[in-house]
Amino acid sequence: MTTEASVRAFFSSPQFAVVGASSNPAKFGHKVLAWYQAHKLPVTPINPASATITTAYGEHPAVKSVLELENPEETSLSVITPAPITLEVLKEAKRAGIPAVWLQPGTFDDEVIKFAYGKDAGGYPGDVVAGDGGVGGEGWCVLVDGEKGMRAAGKL
Repeated sequence: MTTEASVRAFFSSPQFAVVGASSNPAKFGHKVLAWYQAHKLPVTPINPASATITTAYGEHPAVKSVLELENPEETSLSVITPAPITLEVLKEAKRAGIPAVWLQPGTFDDEVIKFAYGKDAGGYPGDVVAGDGGVGGEGWCVLVDGEKGMRAAGKL
């Protein structure tokens, strides 16, 4: 499943995007977006219901889907959505050529994991960070494990 190499590959991308980005500070989509901004990483919010997302770092234009990203093949994707939506996001990521995805805890079920790690069965072909592991007890989380990954990729 997820390895340190997967985390390093994720942070090797020059750009990032957060699916499920939110202006609501209580939501993890907000916290993850703000984490990227706090670490001065170029990040695009993705939210089909909001044209802009506001954080402590200002108001930022959002795109409605992965397929609207300017350079998807150079963008790693953090996903903070319910499992049925996550599966559709992964299918879009595959079509768009996204090189790596990070599925936050709570965003996946068995079907999502099967597709995410199903390179040989027509699933998502890129690097995946998800499931058991990381520093925290709930699995790989960019808020907990992100800085270690950035260091491994030479970005911190």
